[in-house]
Amino acid sequence: MAEIIQERIEDRLPELEQLERIGLFSHAEIKAIIKKASDLEYRIQRRTLFKEDFINYVQYEINLLELIQRRRTRIGYSFKKDEIENSIVHRVQGVFRRASAKWKDDVQLWLSYIVFCKKWATKAQLSKVFSAMLAIHSNKPGMYFRMELMHAEKLRKEKQEFEKAKMDVGNLDYPEEILKGELARIIYKNSVSIIKGAEFHVSLLSIAQLFDFATDLQKEIYDDLQALHTDDPLTWDYVARRELVMEMQPAGEQPATKQARAVEVGRKEERCCAVYEEAVKTLPTEAMWKCYINFCLERFTKKTSSQFLRERRLERTMMAFRKAHELRLLPEFQYKQWIELLLHQDFLKEALEVAVAGTESFRDSVTMWQMKLQVLIDSKSPDVAGLFEEAFVHLKAQVCLPLWISWAEWSEGAKSQEDTEAIFKKALLAVKGANSVTLKDKYLDWAYRSGGYKKARAVFKSLQESRPFSVDFFRKIIQFEKEQESCKMANLREYYERALREFGSVDSDLWMDYIKEELNHPLGRPENCGQIYWRAMKMLQGESAEVFVAKHAMHQAGHL
Repeated sequence: MAEIIQERIEDRLPELEQLERIGLFSHAEIKAIIKKASDLEYRIQRRTLFKEDFINYVQYEINLLELIQRRRTRIGYSFKKDEIENSIVHRVQGVFRRASAKWKDDVQLWLSYIVFCKKWATKAQLSKVFSAMLAIHSNKPGMYFRMELMHAEKLRKEKQEFEKAKMDVGNLDYPEEILKGELARIIYKNSVSIIKGAEFHVSLLSIAQLFDFATDLQKEIYDDLQALHTDDPLTWDYVARRELVMEMQPAGEQPATKQARAVEVGRKEERCCAVYEEAVKTLPTEAMWKCYINFCLERFTKKTSSQFLRERRLERTMMAFRKAHELRLLPEFQYKQWIELLLHQDFLKEALEVAVAGTESFRDSVTMWQMKLQVLIDSKSPDVAGLFEEAFVHLKAQVCLPLWISWAEWSEGAKSQEDTEAIFKKALLAVKGANSVTLKDKYLDWAYRSGGYKKARAVFKSLQESRPFSVDFFRKIIQFEKEQESCKMANLREYYERALREFGSVDSDLWMDYIKEELNHPLGRPENCGQIYWRAMKMLQGESAEVFVAKHAMHQAGHL
């Protein structure tokens, strides 16, 4: 290691001799620099490396560069930069390369490297550093791009303030390239050469549009987007939506009346749709139609007092849905959106036609069958029950839970109590495993609503051995019991004991509530609490036991 350090110190000697020869530093200062450099070199060459040592090394060299710059200005000497500053810059870059290779995930380290290159290195060197960083941090280039534009904007504002105050800015560091956003452009070019796709391109364009001074950069990014990603729906989507923000009126002139404003908005939307129409011809894909329909829906749901705009937006949206459907380029979720829109507008006949088409295209989709059933229910059709039966023929049993629940809910309002209970019983025979948990909760709720406590208790009794359950299933029947005028402690014990058979090893709240019932109920037995406590301690596991002990202690303290 000593040999490496000696070699690196010797590499410095030519620049140090030049500094002394041209009078920028004294002999004593050069000796102090060598001593400090030896210590810094030792720290970054030893076996165990620390990031702070690399940062300290770089900071010392930057301080030295800035001191050299100040002394050059003071004595008016600008020669020998290749032998002095460039040598130091090259050495610092080497240290940064080592550090960023070892701590490659440290974004702040990379940013420090970039800041150094921006001030002291060439554009080509900066570009290389940025490319190396992007290879590792490809998910963060937008941040570096925004930071550079913000830095340029800050410098522009500072310069304007100085100029307003009629101060000389000649000696201040305001490089024209940075003020124009040239470094942001370098970041942009490097980024899109590594990260492909219109989505990323659009994200950078959206950032650039936040900065008024970056119009040239915005145009360049926009032109590149259209040239490079013409086969991507996102490009067309962006180009179409851009029409909304394009000014139609001469600068400073705005429509005077609400009607005039509505007409102008309508014209902008027509221009957007003209782009979308061209897009779906050029790129006739499901993804492109999805963008077009989403735009139409967004505009339709936007509030307006203009009847003309509302009607035009609805007409446009319906037309887009119909065209995509005719081309068989409408995905399942957009059939759902279409049907919901038709129902909202009370277009029941067309809603049924679309629902029929949706179930034919997506026979194994629960959503489509649910939408068709919703249309029939809203239409008060006599065919609802038959359609439920038909749906179960086409669908796999494990996905049918939502349909069973919908059928039971519909039956509760339209059929007899016996019919609804028959549906719940059929559902429990068809739906197994975890899906049945929700069904049991719904069945118990319905029983209490329709037949009161007596019916709910009967349903509970019939289901209490039909695992699996949710803890809510037991809490519901406990709550129903407590709502009765003559709440029976014997029944509460029965429900708690049954619940604890299922959840006694994990649910500390059940044990605490059981203890509280024995303490607070008029027919409770406080003497049972000690036994319940020790049973809980035996059954509860891990953290649940610790939680129970803490809650029990707090409860006891509250009763002292």
